[in-house]
Amino acid sequence: MRHNLSASRRKGKTPQRRPQVPAQRTSNVTAQRTSSVTAQRTSSVTSQRTSSVTSPSRSGVPGQPPVSPKKRKFRPGTRALKEIRKYQKSTDLLLRKAPFARLVHEVCQSFSRERLRWQVYALLALQEAAEAFLVLIFSDANLCAIHAKRVTVFPRDIQLARRIRGVDNL
Repeated sequence: MRHNLSASRRKGKTPQRRPQVPAQRTSNVTAQRTSSVTAQRTSSVTSQRTSSVTSPSRSGVPGQPPVSPKKRKFRPGTRALKEIRKYQKSTDLLLRKAPFARLVHEVCQSFSRERLRWQVYALLALQEAAEAFLVLIFSDANLCAIHAKRVTVFPRDIQLARRIRGVDNL
């Protein structure tokens, strides 16, 4: 017997130990429960070992999709307030320059037959004025929505803000 034990150690295998049987057996159900709990613990330990060995993007179980880290869930309104603070701190333009320039050229085409050319600084000044106008209209529309005891801005709020300001309807 001793010879077999040392041979198994040389091959890198650990000898199997027999489970200790308690002196008093309460019932078969209790023994099954403890063995299933032990099996669950050993399988969870084994899965933790295999998942730490594999890459972090894989789940460790073949055929399963990769495990992604838990996405942070914000309460409603938290992200909106964060974006408001971010945009109030910055002074950069909110609209992209190229699409705004294309819009200006398209509007100019409706007024003139020939192609008009614009300086970069003229387009930037026009974009700055347009964004300032839109911010004022939206802030007035927000006040109209608050007056109506709502938090959501509806198109009728924007129409009312434009009417009060005296902006011509096109």
